[in-house]
Amino acid sequence: MPQSTEPTYYSLLGLHPWASVIDIRRAYRQLSKLYHPDTTDLPTAIATPKFQQINEAYATLSHPERRLSYDLKIGYSRFGVIQPPSDLNHPVSHSYNWSKSAYLDASDRPLSSGEIFALFMLVLTFVGCLLLAIAIGLTRGEAAFQTDKLQSAASVQQQITYISQLITYLIIKN
Repeated sequence: MPQSTEPTYYSLLGLHPWASVIDIRRAYRQLSKLYHPDTTDLPTAIATPKFQQINEAYATLSHPERRLSYDLKIGYSRFGVIQPPSDLNHPVSHSYNWSKSAYLDASDRPLSSGEIFALFMLVLTFVGCLLLAIAIGLTRGEAAFQTDKLQSAASVQQQITYISQLITYLIIKN
């Protein structure tokens, strides 16, 4: 491995580049307990950057594609020969500034209990509105479709015809 002034993700976690996924996870858990700003005795100004570095290292080394890309970047190869990227015109990975987040990766972390509760309330509200709309539709029935506007000329003509026939029938019967 080429030497640089910046520590590698492996050295941040205290591991060798050939460490297994289990070793990486174990080292990350131990160090995250040590440097987490909520659980450490260290000052927050020291613990937070160190914790973010550990998160960044773990996020990269715990994913096979990211780890392979990182290994190529630092010059380490598990095959004994450094493999060139498949497309030399494009970078191997998209860099992401992990220091902006205390989480590893937004897509990796599970939903918190508050997020699950908010989703539950959202679904419950949607179902409640749907049931309310169905209940109103069933109770109002045809009245929901009638309006208070003046009836059309055709229906007025039908009513006049019906009334005149009724009057004629009553006159003939008496």
